[in-house]
Amino acid sequence: MQQGPPPDHWPVGRMLSAAARRIERAWDAHLASWDLNHASLPVLVHITVAPMSQRELADACGVTEQTMSRVVARLVRTGYVTRRPHAEDRRRHVVAITPAGAAALAACADPGPAQQAVLGHLPPDRRALLDELMREVVAPWGVTPGPPVDAADRPPASRA
Repeated sequence: MQQGPPPDHWPVGRMLSAAARRIERAWDAHLASWDLNHASLPVLVHITVAPMSQRELADACGVTEQTMSRVVARLVRTGYVTRRPHAEDRRRHVVAITPAGAAALAACADPGPAQQAVLGHLPPDRRALLDELMREVVAPWGVTPGPPVDAADRPPASRA
């Protein structure tokens, strides 16, 4: 039973939150095949460039150090990362990706399946518009990975 106004009367923030939860669930379902989730995947992405401390990873991912500690512990158990004491500061730990982690990242990193599951009902031009608008929404936070890819240059499964 739905409570409150129907979705066509929701404020934009509520709609964004609901959409984000659906994308997150679809993304987690996709990543489960590799024993990953939406919280662990960015860690692999960040440490692909260079090993990082847990504190640096927490800052890069926008989570607390305690949360990052749990995410890293799970990745250590799966064999996707190593966590070793820092060479100069034994209180810090450095997290590095393993070959198994790099292979899992390469295999699962395509957002297409999760996006298709949530946005597949939208025609390509509307998905491209949504992508453009969302980049404008998040731009002030500096979280966009780079310039948007022209929708015509993207394969249909990765349009969002």
